[in-house]
Amino acid sequence: MVITVPGSATRFFVDVIGCKVTFEVGPFASDDDWMQQHLGVDPRSKINKLRMLKCANGPSIELFEYDIKDQNEAVPKNSDVGGHHVGFYVTDLDAAVAHLRRNGVNVLGQPTSMNEGPSAGLRWVYFVSPWGMTMVLVFLSQRQGIRGWDQGHPLETGRDLI
Repeated sequence: MVITVPGSATRFFVDVIGCKVTFEVGPFASDDDWMQQHLGVDPRSKINKLRMLKCANGPSIELFEYDIKDQNEAVPKNSDVGGHHVGFYVTDLDAAVAHLRRNGVNVLGQPTSMNEGPSAGLRWVYFVSPWGMTMVLVFLSQRQGIRGWDQGHPLETGRDLI
C-alpha cells in the first residue's frame, strides 16, 4: 500500500499505530520528465522522503512525502470518487479504541457490531488521522474468521496485524 502523506504522518504511524520504519530514502527529483513519466506527477515534483513501514504482521505501508507546487492537500471523503480508507485488524477492538482516544485521535462514534448474516461477528470503528485521512479498526470474531472468503486469516493462525 502506498500513501501520499504530510511529513508528520510517520510519527503518527510509529507512535500511535505502532508501525516500525524499515527504511527511508530521499530526496528524489529530476531535471527531465522522469517524475511525470514514471509517477504521473508534475515533472518538477520532488519527493522529500519515501519511508517503508511495517505494521506488526500486516502489509507494509509506503509513505511518500511530496514537495509539489500547488499540491492539493484536501483528503477525499470515503464517499468521493477516489475516496479510500486504510484498515487495521486488531484482536482487542475496545483496547485499540481506548489507545487511539488516549492519543487524541478523532474516533468516529462507538464500535459497530454485526450480529447476523455473512458479517456476523464483525466489529469495526472508523477514525481520522491528524491530516484527515479516514482509517478503520476491524475485529473479526473466531466465528467470522473461519468463513470461506478469509481462509488463512491472521486470527486463524494466531497472528495480529497491529
